[in-house]
Parts: sequence; structure tokens; C-alpha cells
Amino acid sequence: MIAPVVRPRRATPRAGLCALSLLFLIATNPINACASGLKDLEKFLSETRSGSASFVQTVTAPARAGEPTPKPKVSSGQFEFLRPDRFRFEYRRPFEQTIVADGKTLWLYDADLNQVTRRPQAQALGSAPAALVASTANMARLAQVFALSDEPDAEGLSWVQAVPRQAEGQLKRVRMGFASGRLVALDMEDAFGQVSRIRFEGFRTQTPLTPQQFVFKVPPGADLVEP
Repeated sequence: MIAPVVRPRRATPRAGLCALSLLFLIATNPINACASGLKDLEKFLSETRSGSASFVQTVTAPARAGEPTPKPKVSSGQFEFLRPDRFRFEYRRPFEQTIVADGKTLWLYDADLNQVTRRPQAQALGSAPAALVASTANMARLAQVFALSDEPDAEGLSWVQAVPRQAEGQLKRVRMGFASGRLVALDMEDAFGQVSRIRFEGFRTQTPLTPQQFVFKVPPGADLVEP
């Protein structure tokens, strides 16, 4: 997965990449009769070609022995996506950062640093969930990558847990919460114990987006970095 060039004080947008990739998610294991979460997920995947929403993300680092509990870092912004391979993920507060996939190139713009990182999309995302989910609608293939299971209802939502079958990656597990078939919550835990919780508001599906809306132009005067 791309390693964004950001200052240490900032919460990494890496979790944002995982979050967006999982909006397209996922295949299903055999569904039990009571598997409401999996049914919501399957419906969301099969019926959603595009979408947009605002979000609030809370990232909590793991506590270390003998040290105070880390203060959660809160950010917010907007995202939108168009299958099969385009998305825009904008962090607006407390720092402005933009991640855009235009189908060929993955762009990361840090407004404060006035710096743009550009990499080939396939190379930057590699085998990350974003690459797998955005590139295909073949649910059987995705089921080979994630083990899915229903979770007990909580917070008024039906939940699904997704665990990568390959344990060597950065992502440990993901929980997705649905209400009336709409994605409302996305909780992620990475291999280092960092937990990211995203709550969506105003989720709209089948929004009239076009590929041209995912074209990124380097701002005047910005430094362009190509790792």
C-alpha cells in the first residue's frame, strides 16, 4: 500500500485507503438464515455502482505499558467512488489531504506541505483490498481474500467482520455496520494494534458521477514526488 508523505503529527491516511477500498467490498461465504449483516453487505455490493458520503474518522494508537493512553486523533472529510477503479477521499479537518485514484494513477496531495505524490495505481495499491475490490465485481475471487462472518447486532446496526486470509498484511480485521442496507460504520484494526473507526453520514448511492470527476490536476507550485 502506498506510504503517504505526511508529518508525524498527522494521522496517516493509510486507514482511509483501506476504508474506501472496503466500501466496494466483498464477497460472501455461505449465508446463514440469520445472516442479516452479510445480506446487507451482499445487497450493498451488488446494487451500488457509485456513491458519496461525509465521514468522521477516529484513530486510536495502541497503549504502551507504563505510558498514558494515547489521545484519539479525529479527522473528517468527504469521499466518493465510481466502480470499478475510481475514487476520491478528501480529508478536510484538521489537515487537508486528498487521495485520488483515476483508474491508472494514484495521487496523494498534502495541501499543507504543498506536495503531490504520484504512483501507478496498480503498483501503489498492490494486493491491498482497494486493488482487489475496485478492479473486479467477481465476489468469488474476493471471498478467497477475506473470511467473512456475521457479528452480533450492536449500536442499532447489523455487523459483518472481514479478516484477511493472508496474515502478513497490515490489516488485521475490519467490521462493517449497516442500517437499512446502507453502510454506516467501518472499524479497522491493523497489525500494530491501531484502531480506526469511521462513521458515515448522508451516504448516497448511485450518484451521477463520471470518470472525468476523478481527474486530478497538480496545483500550481506544488512539488511532485514520484517514489
